[in-house]
Order: sequence, then C-alpha cells, then structure tokens
Amino acid sequence: MDYSSLYKSIELILPELAVSISLVVLVIADLIWDKNKKYIPFIALLGLLITILYVIGQFGTEGFAFIYSENNPNNYGILAIDNFGGFFKLIVIVSSILIVYFSLRSDEIQKTIDRSGEYFALIFGMIVGMMVMISAVDLIVIYLALELLSLSSYVLAGFTKLRDRNAEASLKYLIFGAVSSGIMLFGISILYGLTGSTNLYVINDVIRSTNLNVLLVSFSSILIFAGVGYKISAAPFHFWTPDVYEGAPISITAYLSVASKAAGFALLVRIVRTGFVNYADEFGNWELMPAFDWQLLLIVVSVLTMTLGNFAALWQDNLKRMLAYSSIAHAGYLMLGLVVLSDQGVLAILIYFVFYLLMNLGAFYIVMIIANKTGSEEIDDYNGLGSKFPFFGVALTIFLISLTGLPPTAGFIGKLYIFMALIDAKMIAVAVIAILNSVVSLYYYIRVLKHMYLVKAPENLGADTSSLSDKIFVGILLVPILFFGVYFSPVINFAKSCINLLGF
Repeated sequence: MDYSSLYKSIELILPELAVSISLVVLVIADLIWDKNKKYIPFIALLGLLITILYVIGQFGTEGFAFIYSENNPNNYGILAIDNFGGFFKLIVIVSSILIVYFSLRSDEIQKTIDRSGEYFALIFGMIVGMMVMISAVDLIVIYLALELLSLSSYVLAGFTKLRDRNAEASLKYLIFGAVSSGIMLFGISILYGLTGSTNLYVINDVIRSTNLNVLLVSFSSILIFAGVGYKISAAPFHFWTPDVYEGAPISITAYLSVASKAAGFALLVRIVRTGFVNYADEFGNWELMPAFDWQLLLIVVSVLTMTLGNFAALWQDNLKRMLAYSSIAHAGYLMLGLVVLSDQGVLAILIYFVFYLLMNLGAFYIVMIIANKTGSEEIDDYNGLGSKFPFFGVALTIFLISLTGLPPTAGFIGKLYIFMALIDAKMIAVAVIAILNSVVSLYYYIRVLKHMYLVKAPENLGADTSSLSDKIFVGILLVPILFFGVYFSPVINFAKSCINLLGF
C-alpha cells in the first residue's frame, strides 16, 4: 500500500479516529484528575460532537479504506464508506450522546462516580467496535470489531457492582457471547476454506462464478448468522437479553437496546446484500444466489423472534425485563425489512431505527427516573404514578403507544413501512403474523398504563420532585415522536438517500 492510498484511507476513517483519540484522551484525563471526575462526561460529549461532525461531513462520500492491493482490479478494501454506514453511525453517535446525559442522571452510575473515567472509556470502546462493524466488509475485521464491542459491553453490564444481579448479568453476557463468538468464527473459517477469501465482495464473486458445496455454504452462513443474531437479540440467540437487561445499569440497558442492535442490523444487511445477492433489478428487488436461502432463514427467525418476545413479555412484572422482551420483539419486526430482500425493505429498517431510538430511549429514561424515586423497577410500584408524576405519566404513555405502533405516533410510521414492504413483496401471511404480534404487544404496554392510572397510589409516595432538565430531556425525545407521526417526509427522504451500499 503506497502513502497516497494510506492517506486516503485515513481520511475515510476520520470518525473512527476521532472516537479512538477521544478514548485515549478520556483515559489520560482520568489519570490526571484522579480525585475530581466532573470533567470526564464533558470530554466524552465533546469527543462525540466532533465525531458526529465528521460523520455528517462524509455523507455523499464513497470509497474503500485499506485496499488490499493497488493491483487488485476491483480495489476492494476492508472497510466500505457509504451513506448506509453513515446512517447507522449517526444512530450510534446520537444514542451515545443521549446516554451521556442518561448516565449523569442515573443514581446507579453516580454511586460509582469515582470510576467514571473507566465507564466512559468502555463506552467509547463500544463505539469504536460498532463503527468499525458498521463499515467492515472483511469477515476478520467484522469479527474483531464484534469482539471489541462485546468485551466492552461485558464489563459495562456488571460495572456498578451494587447488587448480585450486576455480576450475574455480566457473567451470563460473557458466557453467551463467548459461545456465539466461537460459533461465528467457525462459520467464517468454513467460508474462507470454500472461497479462499474473507472479503465479502470477493466471496460474492467466487460464489457467483464457482459451483461451491451448497451444504457447506449453508452451514457456514447459519453459523455466521448465529454470531450476528446474538448481537441483535434474535431468537433463538436471545437468552442472554432479559437477564442482562435486568441486571445491567439502566443507562447501559438502554444503550444495548439501541446502539448495539443498530450496529448488528447494519452488519447483517451488509453481509446478506454484499456477500450473497447476485444483483438488484431496476425496482430495487434483490436476487439471491442459489448457494443459500437467506430469505427462508430470515422469515423463520423473524417470526420466531417477534412471537417469542411478545408472548414472553406478557407475564413480566419487572419493567426492564418487559422492555427487554419488547426489544427482542422489535428485532423481529426489523428483520422483516430484510426478509423482503429489496431496497424498500432496507428503507423500512432505516426509518424504523430512527423512531425506535427515540421511543425506546424515552421509555427507558422514564423507567430510570421512577427507579431513582422509588428504588424499584417492578410494575406494582407504578401504581398511581400517572397522577403523582403527570408529565412522565403522559410521556411514558406516548412512548409505549409508539412502541406498539399506533397512530398518530412515529412508531406507527415505522411499522407501516415494514408492512408496506411485506405487502409489496406479496408476503401477506408474514404481514398478518406481524400485525397479530403488534396486537399482542398492546396488552403488556397497556398493563403498565393500567397500573399508572387505574390503581391507587400508595400513601408513602411523595410528590414529583424531578428536575426541569429531566423534563426537557424527555421532551426532546417526545416531541419528534409526535411530530414525525404526522409529518414524516424529512425522515423518509433522508433514509432514501442512505439505502444503497457501496458497490451495488
């Protein structure tokens, strides 16, 4: 690789470099201000703001970073920079900025403020892993990025060490993660043995031009999907999710439910689209190569994921566990966008993620505010909170209605585009199953509202003493949910500019 190619590659990974440098600065600042940690969150916030400027500045830029060889006629690299990746990087960075404030308002995190340098350094380690994972088109780089993300999140899940469940969450996350990581690496090794490459574009070329053993390609693809499925909480790789979400600090639970899931879906779309699609017609419909039927696998897994997530959530009494199973169900809905194998389906995924970020983080933030006040996340402790905390009661109601997918909230628009993609692909039966699952989800969301408004509050519950900043933060998440539920064209137009992956 000559110096001009290296400089070009460095220009293409400026967002990742900004996060990496911010991580180093955080570690140094933590050492310098050993006794005073109040500046650490602001350094983290500054690093994220600089990163988001670099991400926005890269929109419209396409290219491969770290090309294998200049003599390679296709100039494939290990990272693909395109608008699709930029979209998901924005999701990750925006959710990270929101999580910084989350952490400042979390009683759990503030009790360990003396370790806030380590806390934010680990979060930035996750961000580096997610951003590389979003752009990676080489299976080895994908695996390394996934490991960087996972190792940081294992520690963060049990970071506070305030209760036994924190350590339990971290240990379970580590065990499930190690198993899924090994399975994925085994699948990568098989696919490399068959194709002689770990680059997704080269793998695509080899599968298209060579008669490979279909059974081995299918087996390796399923093993690789198991590793990605674990990260997005898809059934049957979801078993870690409820225990980890319940045991981890609420800020980390919220972060895993949005940012980590976004990176996982970006990776899954890129693997299927780049590695196994023969071509896309003029209408944006993809034709899979006959080596492996990804569509059948995705249909089975998405239906299983949304059904299991929704029905398991029905009898949960802990709000974090309920939202964990809800997150599993939403992974099933999101996967339906990929099931249709078209640009319309990818568009639906992008739109859904914008709204999912707002409504899921909003719901988790209010759960955190109530937990700070009552010391509990159990649904019985929400009795009468609608009258005692009127603003948060109304806000939580809107967030839960949006998660259900009812108008006039943005959640309805997200699900509408998923269903439209299914109908356009003539998958009526799958669309009906998804709609019935949404009806099931309405029950456990309404159950929370019943406790807030139809059950009398206990006598010892004090008045609303939450700060104005908490209400402003919730308002920042709430207003777009209502606004985009009515006027959603800006989000649609932005998503349309981000649906194409580099090289297709």
